[in-house]
Amino acid sequence: MEIPAFIRFAFVGALGFAVDLGMLFVGLRLLKLDVYSARLLCFAVTVTFTWALNRHVTFGEARARTWPGMAREWVQFVAVNAIGLAANYAVYAALVTYAAGWLAIPYVAAGCGSIAGLLFNYSASKRFVFGGRSAA
Repeated sequence: MEIPAFIRFAFVGALGFAVDLGMLFVGLRLLKLDVYSARLLCFAVTVTFTWALNRHVTFGEARARTWPGMAREWVQFVAVNAIGLAANYAVYAALVTYAAGWLAIPYVAAGCGSIAGLLFNYSASKRFVFGGRSAA
């Protein structure tokens, strides 16, 4: 039985979220960044990680096979995911700034933000990055 592409995308996203939280820890605890700057560091690392996995796990047949093609694909993935990041970051920033209790914890707020960007990122990645072809 084939696993639907959206489920594979969400699975890659869950792994990416683990990377995201790890980078958030590094940014906050080791690099001593503020909660906003640390979150931006997370995006740079996590978007590359999820692009690499999605091109193989989720959209294998649609992936570019040359270095120039891969570079173009990565730039497209970063661009469309940057839009999803806007929703993600807005939720995160609102929660760490205005929420009370456990919703204001940066790691919880990061999870809420990730959910906010998931649907947009899947649709945009499928259509604009990986060519709208059937997922592998």
